Amino acid sequence: MAGSFVLKLTCLVLVCMMLGAPIAQAALSCGTVQSNLVGCISYLRTGKGLTSACCGGVKALNNAAQTTPDRQAACECIKKASASISGINPSFAAGLPGKCGVNIPYKISTSTNCKTVK
Repeated sequence: MAGSFVLKLTCLVLVCMMLGAPIAQAALSCGTVQSNLVGCISYLRTGKGLTSACCGGVKALNNAAQTTPDRQAACECIKKASASISGINPSFAAGLPGKCGVNIPYKISTSTNCKTVK
């Protein structure tokens, strides 16, 4: 009888631990990242025409990336997108958050190690 009680108590404790543990998966998809930043492509190529739509997307993305996994996912998506879009100026990309009044915890660069982003 005591063994049955201990088993039930152990199961209850494990369930509580699982429910209370934070989920360590990124909720942000590359589609979300790209849709937020699509309005910035012209600026990223020319350094001209920074729009409110672009900065709104940068701010929305920053607000959506609140966890470390989300920031790492956003970083990876930005790196992949910048490599696939021709004509992106790396210095315009690196300076974009600051131009939009957003502070992010990593440099936007193809050399950024997104796994170290916190």
